Amino acid sequence: MSNKTLKGAVLGFPIEHSLSPLLHKTAFQLLDIVGEYTAIEVQGGKLEKFIIEHGYQYDYFSLTMPLKEEALELGIPIQIDVLGRHIQSLNTLVNRDGHWSATSTDGSGFLKALSNAGFDRFENVLILGAGGTARAVAGALDDIAGSVDVMRRSVRRSAAIASCFTKIECEFLDWDDQIDLRKYDLVVNTTPSGAADLVADNLASHTDAVLFDVLYKPWPTLLARRWSDAGGRTISGLELLLYQGIDQLNLVTSTSDRAIESELRIALSKAIG
Repeated sequence: MSNKTLKGAVLGFPIEHSLSPLLHKTAFQLLDIVGEYTAIEVQGGKLEKFIIEHGYQYDYFSLTMPLKEEALELGIPIQIDVLGRHIQSLNTLVNRDGHWSATSTDGSGFLKALSNAGFDRFENVLILGAGGTARAVAGALDDIAGSVDVMRRSVRRSAAIASCFTKIECEFLDWDDQIDLRKYDLVVNTTPSGAADLVADNLASHTDAVLFDVLYKPWPTLLARRWSDAGGRTISGLELLLYQGIDQLNLVTSTSDRAIESELRIALSKAIG
């Protein structure tokens, strides 16, 4: 039995749907780690207050909407790594003896999910949305894509996502529910639940492309179901959750001595039916 004790939590709003507690608790059991991990509702604008009042009790936090961008501008000392500053999105805060550090494992988790599905290169990619998760995806695609378009719902975040690319000059498209997706071999949906439903209603009758939908509950999303019906390959956000979570765990403990990927996937899959 390990003598390592860990305490973590996922923070965000809404948070009741999150499967992060299941993932981390299951990992603790598999790795013989004494620990606890919970889901805590923290609304936008309240992250700094929560960390000041409660952060000392925790070893690490996972961040979800709407906190991935807010974490960049906290008025408390946090060492943000090069990746986090580059993509302007954070999903992990680690507390080491009262010193906080921050990064994002969304991009690495995204690439590992693609690799596990057998993909390591795409020519034409479309990202739906331009928020925190989209920026992590953009930074990861910079190394494996020939070109990337971003279909945005607002121009406000355009500069931030454009800066995530160093090798590719992305193109921005205004949101269009009737967009023709046939030129893309990968479409990544990073928008909230329901936002891409009208895109789904206007899909072509056949596609050979891959859809990576970062949502996982409920699954399949309308877009994923229509995509599969048209013959395309779909990858669930459950895969992103799995791999980004494993990368988070690697920041606070060692999982390298035990392959837990398949067991965690089974546990997560059972949870969403």
